[in-house]
Amino acid sequence: MQILILGLSFVLSAIAAVLLVLTLMLLLECVAARWPRRVFKLKPDSIKHPRLAVLVPAHNEAVVIRQTLDSLVPQLGPEDRLVVVADNCSDATAAIARESGATVIERFDEYRRGKGYALDYGLQWLASDPPDVVVFVDADCLVYPGAIAQLTTQAIATGRPVQANYLMENPPIPTPQDDISAFSVVLKNRVRSRGMSNLGLPLLLTGSGMAFPWRVIRSVNLASGNIVEDMKMGLDLAIAGFPASFCDDARVMGRLPQQAAAATRQRTRWIHGHLQSIQRYTPQLVHAALHQRRIDLLATAIDLSILPLTLMVTVWLVLLLLSAALALLGAMVLPLVLVLLAGLCLTTALAIGWSAFGREALPVATLSHLPAYLLGKLPIFASFLRKPEIRWFRTDRDEPGA
Repeated sequence: MQILILGLSFVLSAIAAVLLVLTLMLLLECVAARWPRRVFKLKPDSIKHPRLAVLVPAHNEAVVIRQTLDSLVPQLGPEDRLVVVADNCSDATAAIARESGATVIERFDEYRRGKGYALDYGLQWLASDPPDVVVFVDADCLVYPGAIAQLTTQAIATGRPVQANYLMENPPIPTPQDDISAFSVVLKNRVRSRGMSNLGLPLLLTGSGMAFPWRVIRSVNLASGNIVEDMKMGLDLAIAGFPASFCDDARVMGRLPQQAAAATRQRTRWIHGHLQSIQRYTPQLVHAALHQRRIDLLATAIDLSILPLTLMVTVWLVLLLLSAALALLGAMVLPLVLVLLAGLCLTTALAIGWSAFGREALPVATLSHLPAYLLGKLPIFASFLRKPEIRWFRTDRDEPGA
């Protein structure tokens, strides 16, 4: 029994040490997010008036695409191009996009489905007359005034990918679970991205509002049905030597779905896709970091391995119970100490992120619903162990203003 307890203590210590590293990284990102944001200035030899193309992949987006294009058109000059890829559409997406002033290219392929394939198709179409910068915008987002110019300027200044401040608006009748989800997006997409950028480290691409110099985006293959294609794209670019930066001033707003079933499917795709990316890319990043002698890729591996917030809290609670039980049985207290330190780092990081950036998304009164929210996520985590989601699908849309 003593040997068994000792063995369990060593295993728990190792797991708790990994969790401590991840929570320390999260804490560092949240602290760095509060620093003055980095300013990227154009070099004297930079392109003064870059040729711009905005690429909008769209699969049956007739309900929302007009609103998205209406937010984009006023931000484009006469020489800029707005291109909608109507991908396997069976509704009025293409017609509405043309009415809104976009150039529409249609793609039909019942076997190769997904945003990655649509983006690759759009890039191939642009290749005959390539722009200096291409910006990807999802078909269900509002792009705030000035965002396209800010993204383009930073892409030219850095010669690297740029991620906008992409957040999620609550549905018209939000639940406490929606508030918590919205805060999770703020923490991941804004706080952590800003922190990594302020540290001068690569950040994960989080979705809509991504700008790329042409030669950069053509250095990787986008044609895939990956369910978190934006994250994959950012990791591939980081390994290729083009780490992304963050543009906090360029704001892009999506919306969490109102329907419970659609919200669950969306969260399942995000969580399963992230966990699959950890499994696939962490070894690649470590190998590339050692081979290329790049410590920034090691930081990216740690950043990627930070678990989704609810899973992180769940893992911490389980480790706390196990390590406390072992300590009561007379085992060494090292696992418990490491778990408590990890909990302190996690709590401090969340407090910093919430106080500086998340008060509006997550009211104090909603915090009492956290236990129910955690329990609601357990089936998603369990389904990953049984049958991970690998198929790309589009989240059902709500009517604008509904």
